[in-house]
Amino acid sequence: MLELLPAPPVDPLWDLAAEFAADPRPERLDLVLGVYRDADGVTPVMAAVREAEIRLAERSGTKEYRGLSGNTAFNRAMLSLVLGSEELLGRATGVQTVAGTGALRLLADLVQQTRPGATVWISDPAYVNHRPILEGAGLTVRTYRWRDAAGRPDTEGMLDDLARARRGDVVLLQGCCHNPTGVDPSFGTWEELAALASANGWVPFVDLAYHGLGDGLAADLAPTRMLAERLPEVLIAVSCSKNFGLYSDRTGCAIVIGSSKRTLRHVETALQNAARTLYSMPPDHGAAIVATVLDDEHLRTEWLAELGAMRHRITANRTDLVAHLRALGHEEAARSLARQKGMFSMLPLTPDGMRRMRRQSGIYGTAAGRINIAGVPAHRIPFLAHGIATALQTAQTARSV
Repeated sequence: MLELLPAPPVDPLWDLAAEFAADPRPERLDLVLGVYRDADGVTPVMAAVREAEIRLAERSGTKEYRGLSGNTAFNRAMLSLVLGSEELLGRATGVQTVAGTGALRLLADLVQQTRPGATVWISDPAYVNHRPILEGAGLTVRTYRWRDAAGRPDTEGMLDDLARARRGDVVLLQGCCHNPTGVDPSFGTWEELAALASANGWVPFVDLAYHGLGDGLAADLAPTRMLAERLPEVLIAVSCSKNFGLYSDRTGCAIVIGSSKRTLRHVETALQNAARTLYSMPPDHGAAIVATVLDDEHLRTEWLAELGAMRHRITANRTDLVAHLRALGHEEAARSLARQKGMFSMLPLTPDGMRRMRRQSGIYGTAAGRINIAGVPAHRIPFLAHGIATALQTAQTARSV
């Protein structure tokens, strides 16, 4: 049987991570995987998370199953954090998932149950795992434009493409800090998207993975809350990997905004049934941490302060990189990077340029040009800027020959 299995495609990110691990150069720089690292290059455990773990260890008395919806205290805390208002909480249901990826897949399965083979629109470029998740659930994927050649939001192109989305279609939108480009639309554009969804009858599907790391928690959540307030149905996939640092604890939540209690009951059962066939129920440790942090005033305040410090360090990294690129004479690239926000930045390099930078300087980013700006130790910014400048100069020389 196994001899009949065709060679499957290798995951591009983890393939690059393996190449980085095998690279013997001590100066090499890993900017592939989306993890936050501190000034020493370490992905830290947040102090609020560590304190929550201590409390949980002290009172833990059982490892009994939590049920198909997972940790209900976590679900309540996530609904409150994401939606904010009592009015929206009354129109929502949520289940714990295996990280944001699990939330994306459960909600994709919900769409497939409701409208088999439905069309889901994703940005171009998109997070590398969006298309496989959606197509794995049996859905049809189309794309809409996201940014222009200068690295700015392509508002006109996006709205023109999504004007073609029809009733029953679903549009996947990243709520903030777009992966891979770091380019977000203005709030006014979000309002235009809400109006377009209302007029044409398509359903927004919001991927929230980086809230708190862009413009601040409230500002990063504002577009999602606005969509939920103005539209009858919204799907929201939430990850706790980045803003709680729970990468290996795989903690997420699938949230659905609906128009009636009856609909929401059916939705919750459908999500539970989908979870049952995929993994039965999610692990509790990460969810218990998040619930403990969000339900305790002291821990919540400490977490928000740490999240703010992470955001400021990411912003400082980008600002410093922009300054170094300008000093090296690459104003256009610097201007493009300065418009971006969040963990990721998109370099104006082709796959060949990214490959050359990897070989020449030992700087690892994705073939599409994405680098994890949140993973650079501050003292390595000059090294990174020089590597980018060398790759840009090499590309310019090749074009002029």
